[in-house]
Amino acid sequence: MKLRIDGNEIIASQGATLLDLLRLLGLDCPELSRRPLAAKIAGEVFTLNYVPVRQQEDHQDRPSIRRAMAASGGEVRLLRYEDAPGREAYIRTAQFVIFLAMRQLWPDAVTKMNCTVGSSVYLQVSGVADFSVDLLKERITSLVAQDIPLLRRRVPLQEAIANYRCDGQPDKARLLSWRSFDYFDEYAYGDFADYYYGEMMPSTGYLTVWDIRPAEGGFLFVYPDNLNPDRVARFLESPNFFRVFSEGERWGELMECETVADLNELTTSGRIRELIRVNEALHEKRYSQIADMICQRGARAVMLAGPSSSGKTTSANRLAIQLRVHGKKPILMSLDDYYIDRDKIAPGPDGKLDLEHINTLDVDLFRSDMAKLLLGEEVELPSFNFKTGRREWRGHKLRLHPDSVIIVEGLHGLNPAMLPAHVEPHLIFRLYISPLLPLNLDNHNRIPTSYLRLLRRTVRDYETRGSSVQHTLSMWDSVRRGEHRWIFPYQENADVIFNSSTLYELAVLKKHIFPLLTAIEPEDECYDEVQNIVKILNYVVEADVDDEIPPTSLVREFIGGNSFYRT
Repeated sequence: MKLRIDGNEIIASQGATLLDLLRLLGLDCPELSRRPLAAKIAGEVFTLNYVPVRQQEDHQDRPSIRRAMAASGGEVRLLRYEDAPGREAYIRTAQFVIFLAMRQLWPDAVTKMNCTVGSSVYLQVSGVADFSVDLLKERITSLVAQDIPLLRRRVPLQEAIANYRCDGQPDKARLLSWRSFDYFDEYAYGDFADYYYGEMMPSTGYLTVWDIRPAEGGFLFVYPDNLNPDRVARFLESPNFFRVFSEGERWGELMECETVADLNELTTSGRIRELIRVNEALHEKRYSQIADMICQRGARAVMLAGPSSSGKTTSANRLAIQLRVHGKKPILMSLDDYYIDRDKIAPGPDGKLDLEHINTLDVDLFRSDMAKLLLGEEVELPSFNFKTGRREWRGHKLRLHPDSVIIVEGLHGLNPAMLPAHVEPHLIFRLYISPLLPLNLDNHNRIPTSYLRLLRRTVRDYETRGSSVQHTLSMWDSVRRGEHRWIFPYQENADVIFNSSTLYELAVLKKHIFPLLTAIEPEDECYDEVQNIVKILNYVVEADVDDEIPPTSLVREFIGGNSFYRT
């Protein structure tokens, strides 16, 4: 069969892997920035160990063309670290090598994936007294040098459950008990087996750029720099972020919901309703505490920011209610109203408008308006018409009263460039909102926060805006790039980071989104991204408990029924 690998034509012989073929084409290279890590074929991501043309078992002389290859017409796109699926393959391979090294050095240790901190991940280590970062580095370096092939194998489900239980991984055995298929795929080396819910690189030798840093209770594994993958990412301390994530873990312990298996048991027993009540009460208590802090400081403006689908709008409204309890008169403002006219925005190198760039906002006007408002002057506020793409003036004038507090919501709310010069620091309160979900599949597999936000956004766009899954996913990479550039670098500037996740919502969101996701065909461009989410939701028991979720809940912003949106 003739293939086109990144535009290069080659005949694929029976049994040849993609890696064999790209090496024949001279497309392999040692530099991580240029090295192919995986491949995309007809919407699906495959390991480079994938064999496009197999030999049929019942016909020794007749080749069998794989389904994906037939669907793509022989087109293969190589994925590198700059591509999200390539980067994810790198991270999964790192996980395998980390946990294999831990098993070889400290077989009785319990190592748990915890949270992502910038371009690194924090792992907790318990059950071992002599843990050493230096020894771990040496062993990982050795495993990389051995260039161990990473080949997937399929085992019967009950056999896998029994093996993991005997292997000292009861968390994984417990998770698999909720699996609806009668098989399980895993990677293995020696007596160690594991799986990370997606494709990996061909071998351990591909893990060439990384570092390990000591951390309290464990260590940090640092990934390559996203902009220059040939070097390790610069590590930035994020104590506020880390503290809030740890608080979320304590909430999970309090509510007896630390893993998906815990959530499933709460759902099937009916106790998920109690989980909802406690989770919502914890949120309300936190909003109340933040309002207390704002009033104690004497702040006149709250700058509220966070990544897409964090629940910023609901949070602004719930905070406003708590401020009213203090006798304040909150005023909601949106940075969206400070967009400049669309026809005045210069397109980027790709010819598209980057609507998340700070230059799309009239920063000077916002700074001027804020300065005047804080001085007690009257200001006419702009409104942005998203249908016409132009700013409008509708006579909306504002002057702050002694008890007024402005709540400004927007993507760039924590960017120092948005604040007027010489403003007294105590007058501005910075609030960062993000759903830092502490729920794990098992000890070795966390559920990325970005997955939860993508689920929220997909459900909301479909339910309230009539947008297809494909449309939402087509914009997600651009949204994520904007977050990494304009939001995450400033999250540590916040006075408070609010964790807007709820431990119950995966079970609720599944009812709304699972039929939409499973309808996506393998040939669709977004199929692999959808499958990454489906693989997680396959383990989640659906909960039909919408009637228990209060109308002011953050979750209501996405599934509908939010009282703040009613007219």
